Amino acid sequence: MAGLFRSTALGDLHLTNRIVMAPMTRSRADERGVINSSASEYYAARAGAGLIISEGINVGPMSNAFDRTPGLWTDEQTWGWKAVVDRIHEKGGRIIAQLWHAGRASARGLLSDKQPLSPSGVNDDLDQLQVWALLANGAYVRVAATPSRAMTLAEVQGAVNEFGLAAANAVRAGFDGVEIHGANGYLVHQFLSPAINQRTDEYGGSIEGRSRLLLEIVAAISDVMPRSRIGLRLSPFADYNSTRDPKPEDTYGWLAHWLQTTGLAYLHLADTNAWTGAPDYERMLPIFGEHYRGPLIVNAGITPERADEIVVSGEADAVAFGRLFLANPDLPARIQAGGPYNSPWHFGIYGGSDTGYLDYPSLETVAKD
Repeated sequence: MAGLFRSTALGDLHLTNRIVMAPMTRSRADERGVINSSASEYYAARAGAGLIISEGINVGPMSNAFDRTPGLWTDEQTWGWKAVVDRIHEKGGRIIAQLWHAGRASARGLLSDKQPLSPSGVNDDLDQLQVWALLANGAYVRVAATPSRAMTLAEVQGAVNEFGLAAANAVRAGFDGVEIHGANGYLVHQFLSPAINQRTDEYGGSIEGRSRLLLEIVAAISDVMPRSRIGLRLSPFADYNSTRDPKPEDTYGWLAHWLQTTGLAYLHLADTNAWTGAPDYERMLPIFGEHYRGPLIVNAGITPERADEIVVSGEADAVAFGRLFLANPDLPARIQAGGPYNSPWHFGIYGGSDTGYLDYPSLETVAKD
């Protein structure tokens, strides 16, 4: 596994190894969107990663697909994250904030009884949208999505400004950079899709128009940090949250050409369909390979053995692990030792107490047993 343990750089982000912790929703914030105190221990335990990408962090009060997810638009939320970031840095780790707007994938009950926002108010597939909430009895369950409405031009610009403010707060909290969540059927992905984005103004129609929101978000964040510390996550073929792009090769081929000119820290390609046993990894790479030559992270349910092959061959610069990192806080040490690996428990994934959050056994504990 020597390849995974070589250092590398993604823009201005210097990684001691090529093992990246993928963003994973854990829903451990309070009702104000303030990350809880246990998150410091959770993330610090995983500081051995070359880079930690935080769970999705809401950029504003109209972004909430999962109840009790953290935010980064208030001072209180920012200082909550600063405690987490400081602990990671104390242990020699690096962490960037994944900035998230859920758009239409939400419900009134999570938005102070307001209607979710979307590019065009497409609502023929609400049963396909993933919205989750914490019940009073402690159960974390999927709930029905609420019909969305089309955003006004002022609201589109407001969302751009929210990403800029969240990035500024990420700087205040000490994050090493940010990642724009442009994947998994959330707001940026919704604008990119011609099926969900049916606008006739400057934010719709052509690929350039549908990409305008993303380009303006990048510009807004660039006002508060160098582009060499900004990453972008995309999932061109994802069925999750029903974006239904009929020609993703065209949409993302254009984006690949644009990305080559931007100087972003990295592109993070997520094969979301691999979650359900229908991987698209081999289809994703050629779309970007023709135009994009910048730093690349891949995430597709990849085994450590395959990950090592990927970085040694130069197919990607780093590999992001999700569920393996959820269940194995000391994942780099386990990879170096050749395992064994804990499997994720079915409880404690979202919301709740520290059970299923802080109590996965370490390799050292397993060895003693």
